[in-house]
Amino acid sequence: MIQSDYDPGIVQEFTQALAEKGPSFMGVSLFDPNILLMLLIRFTANLLVCWIIIQFFYYRKSVRKDYYFTFMLFSCTIFLLLFILQNLSMEFGFALGLFCIFGMIRYRTETVAIREMTYLFVIIGISAVNGLSMDVDYTTLLVANLLFIAIIWVLESNKFVKHTSTKIVLYEKIALIKPDKYEEMLDDLKERTGLNITKVEVGHIDFLRDVAFIKVYYKITSGEINTIDTITRFS
Repeated sequence: MIQSDYDPGIVQEFTQALAEKGPSFMGVSLFDPNILLMLLIRFTANLLVCWIIIQFFYYRKSVRKDYYFTFMLFSCTIFLLLFILQNLSMEFGFALGLFCIFGMIRYRTETVAIREMTYLFVIIGISAVNGLSMDVDYTTLLVANLLFIAIIWVLESNKFVKHTSTKIVLYEKIALIKPDKYEEMLDDLKERTGLNITKVEVGHIDFLRDVAFIKVYYKITSGEINTIDTITRFS
């Protein structure tokens, strides 16, 4: 008599697991409610955090719709990319994720200002954290996102760090660039520009054309950011 190793408990457990997993096609599940729910919750939370940072901190000062569009799409792309990659092996997924992140940073057709690059890096970092931290509890993840918002709020509020704008000026009154004429040059620049200038530095001097490049430091009262301060010529 042949002894059977058939165990009804194992068969029942396997059948129950297949039922919970749902229908599949060629070994790939067609619908997994747990993963789908996790994707929707994390994607919505990540999008909300990035939108708060872009809308209330970046866009309020810069009013650049092109970067608004770019930052939001970067957030969605990086999150979805890394959320899917986290199911791969850690080494391959992490390496490919970093390659995609830093590859996208180079995806530009013009020189990006340091403020825009900083916000872009922050958006990418937040999306990467939210997309890869599958084993992190929700409380820790929430605190991490709130820390991002709090730090940006502190730095953008100008309560602890006073912002001073700069401008490059091609100055033709070369006789006033002498150290003993500093106050006279400062008064002349204030009158001609209407800016609250606090400091002036003399740079390149061209005696053939009697002009000099000077760097002007000034305070702004409205809290706006001038995105073309350092442009000295047309492209």
